[in-house]
Amino acid sequence: MPANLPILSLIAFSPLLGVLVLLFIRSDRGRLIKTIGIVTTLIPLILAAWLYVDYNFQGDPIQYKEQLDWIKVPLNHEGIQQITSYFFEFKYSVAVDGISLPLVFLTALVSSMAALASVYIKKRWKTYFILFLLLETGMFGVFMAQDLFLFFLFFEITLVPMFFLIGIWGYMNREQAANRFLLYNGLGSAIMLIAFLILVSTAGFNQDPSQTEAIIYYSGDIHTIAHNLLQDPAAYVNQEGAPFFLSPAMKWTVFIMLLVAFGIKLPIFPFHTWMLKVHTEAPPAVVMIHSGILLKMGAYGLIRFGILFFPAEAKQWAWMLALLGVINIVYGAILAMVQKDFKLVLAYSSISHMGIVLLGLAAFNVSGLQGAVFQLISHGLISALMFLLVGSIYERTNTTELDRLGGLASSVPFISGILLIAGMASLGLPGLSGFISEFLAFLGLFETHRVYAIIGTLGIILAAVYVLRGVLNITFGPKQPTLVLQGIRDARLIEAVPMITLVAFILLLGVYPSVLSQPLQQTIGSLDQLIQSVAGKIGG
Repeated sequence: MPANLPILSLIAFSPLLGVLVLLFIRSDRGRLIKTIGIVTTLIPLILAAWLYVDYNFQGDPIQYKEQLDWIKVPLNHEGIQQITSYFFEFKYSVAVDGISLPLVFLTALVSSMAALASVYIKKRWKTYFILFLLLETGMFGVFMAQDLFLFFLFFEITLVPMFFLIGIWGYMNREQAANRFLLYNGLGSAIMLIAFLILVSTAGFNQDPSQTEAIIYYSGDIHTIAHNLLQDPAAYVNQEGAPFFLSPAMKWTVFIMLLVAFGIKLPIFPFHTWMLKVHTEAPPAVVMIHSGILLKMGAYGLIRFGILFFPAEAKQWAWMLALLGVINIVYGAILAMVQKDFKLVLAYSSISHMGIVLLGLAAFNVSGLQGAVFQLISHGLISALMFLLVGSIYERTNTTELDRLGGLASSVPFISGILLIAGMASLGLPGLSGFISEFLAFLGLFETHRVYAIIGTLGIILAAVYVLRGVLNITFGPKQPTLVLQGIRDARLIEAVPMITLVAFILLLGVYPSVLSQPLQQTIGSLDQLIQSVAGKIGG
């Protein structure tokens, strides 16, 4: 890869090229609009694949850094007389490491597959794909941002197009689902913003040694904040009596704020009700994005900011993370078992599977952390495939209610076969990606919180029940008198391509997990060293 090529910016902003082209296309040119929308998503997918292959597994975990001066705001000169000036400074700073790199590729892959699945969209194609591509840019930025302000900006960019994608192209109660989505996520964003402002104005302290005059910068740079919080005892944030001292109680407050903010996005029980509405009312292509990528932003933020900035607090609250994970797993699994709508089965299944992520984080060891990230990628692929199949089934039968479906295997054998594979991956069958992630997460937790690990395995057993109940009822269950199956077509090429692609990656991670574990090793190893050093200070 050419050294001077801004590969990350090209990935993040290439969807905007499609937006620019679409602005000049007439709204009645539906086929052309769909073609431009789909082809545009292939550009970042190719670049992300190139990025993944070029990533140096033996080098610095943080690679492909791009940084530009962006916003510089002068502040009042008060307090210390030796300081000549103060500034708030925010930079356009992006990079990837072993955690964000797979998530960037997942975003590119699922976005392309969801664009293909958008064939089901029946109206306002131009507006739809413009919002879709804006959403993709926001998601890329979240996983690349190295500045708190930049992260927040990209995070908010995802909310606006998602609100309209749900509210305009969803089902009967789409407006209610969109409003609930915006209310919960807007509340989470407000809490996150307050936490970020506290971090910037305390731990964001930085003095440029190259300047001849004493100039203090308060920035949102992630690495500056982490250094001041954890490695520099002389930083103002750690000096009691200093104007920007962050007391232990305040650190706990900020950590809990981050846990709540990103817990809403994950979602963690009891902040999950908005997600159920989205999964049932949004169109399938949009739910592929939401379940496959947007939920992962909550876990990513929790890792990147909650654990990285406050490892001592997170370590002491590991039992709480494990408890919340067990609640998510068992609660989601039990309710998934009794649902009559297959979309709700998958929605509660997502809640249950996100509990596995929390268990991996609560383990606070290499196996658990790897399992958590594996689960993010694996669930992203499986849930995207599941909702792609839901869209195909609904398109043919006009229903996703289990008591109105049955016997599809004889009419649509290809779709039914893919549904069986997706179901087996969801329940953690060996040889598929779901098994690897669950095994690592529970292995890590068993070393540190054995009781929670044992209780959590109940969710795996229940997953087999609700997955097999739903999948087998749809494929091999008795045909319902109200369901007309004669004359319906099996998967078209535009549907089969994303189905086969997602299955291929699920199989790849299942039989060759090193393709994901290699980029993770250095980053997870560095994070584990930080956790172990903190564990020593707080007595294990």
